[in-house]
Amino acid sequence: MSIEKLLSIASISIATEAVPTMPTMCQSLGRRNSASFNALAMMLSVKNGFYAFEGALHVRPWISIPINENVVGLQAWNEGTLWRDWYQSETNGLFFFGEDIFGGQFALRGEEVVSFEPETGDIEVIASSLEEWAAEILLNYVRLTGYSVAHSWQLKNGPISVGRRLLPKIPFVLGGEYEDGNLYAVDAVKGMRYRGELWEQLRSLPDGAQVRLKVLPLQ
Repeated sequence: MSIEKLLSIASISIATEAVPTMPTMCQSLGRRNSASFNALAMMLSVKNGFYAFEGALHVRPWISIPINENVVGLQAWNEGTLWRDWYQSETNGLFFFGEDIFGGQFALRGEEVVSFEPETGDIEVIASSLEEWAAEILLNYVRLTGYSVAHSWQLKNGPISVGRRLLPKIPFVLGGEYEDGNLYAVDAVKGMRYRGELWEQLRSLPDGAQVRLKVLPLQ
């Protein structure tokens, strides 16, 4: 199975806590049971959050780790006030569980797995199930996780710390390049909120309008 293969090449578990039972997970999230959600729970029961492809792929653990504020679990990550509030109703019905090196999100939408591009708000269907998503990741990890850029950046700058993703200094949507010189590591939550604010500006502006960019601190 592709999920098993992905787990076999992934890092050790990010969190050591046991994942709760399926009914408990569904109740705490206010979600209905589904095959893809079951598969996600089973995946987390084997490795409760992990990295793969030199950190380019990040699957979040079930809960946040109190001793490390950079490790944000699935429950906190999917709260409306952490970063999703910037996107208003655009993220309704999505359960975010992982991300690529740039913070592009992977989410469950019913049985499907979709990608969510935080700069544009675009949603794209990746797979019809979590198992199919894992197969797609294994086959197309360079494109779907940003592995090549992650590898190149870390050769020059060192390993990316837990809880951080690579953000463009000039946003991709504004012509920024997918190259080392345009990227820096930043806290994932700050990165999502920054791009949410950018999306809020861009969606109501005509072509050619000016956009105010903020510089995020590296810490």
